[in-house]
Amino acid sequence: MELIVTNISKKIKRNVILSNISLHLKSGNIYGFVGPNGSGKTMLFRALSGLMKVGSGEIRLDEKVLKKDIDILPNLGIILENAGLYPEFTGMENLEMLAKVNKKVQREEIENTIRRVGLNPADKRLYRKYSLGMKQRIVIAQAIMEQPDILMLDEPTNALDENGIDKIRHIILEEKERGALILIASHNKEDITLLADQVFYINNGSLINQGGTLI
Repeated sequence: MELIVTNISKKIKRNVILSNISLHLKSGNIYGFVGPNGSGKTMLFRALSGLMKVGSGEIRLDEKVLKKDIDILPNLGIILENAGLYPEFTGMENLEMLAKVNKKVQREEIENTIRRVGLNPADKRLYRKYSLGMKQRIVIAQAIMEQPDILMLDEPTNALDENGIDKIRHIILEEKERGALILIASHNKEDITLLADQVFYINNGSLINQGGTLI
């Protein structure tokens, strides 16, 4: 599977959010995206997933053009900053509700995924009573539970302790071995150093190389 991005740009109220970005991404690889707050990383993920329409350029998944042949990337697992679950339900209940949308996984598979991220599927605490680290783990569980072809992970180790960080990094590498195409944006330099096969630097909505010039 290939995700080919050709000269995409996006403006919101005359502000340039993304500027002339091109990428060629392939399954079985992890791509790291690095940049300061407000640099465009989250907006890029929104555009590539289909959650946001670009102003110009093209995003193609194999032979299908996003927003023309498909409205959103199929078989996608994604976590974005500030993306939460329903506060008045347990983690298990949240994932069961999400699983009903695509009907790809059953209860046993959901339980196994929750255990995989280091949580107890039988925990009766409501999501709103979870610690920040527990919330991060369950959000990652929802992203991986259907074994997606593409994973987009915005700050995947945010709010995790050392054990949690190690566990999630291990899971990401397992997903790579499974053949997923994985995009990671992280302020944790070790996430990028240890996981990414290729790193892209982004600032002011543009990709730059390590020397600071436009790619």
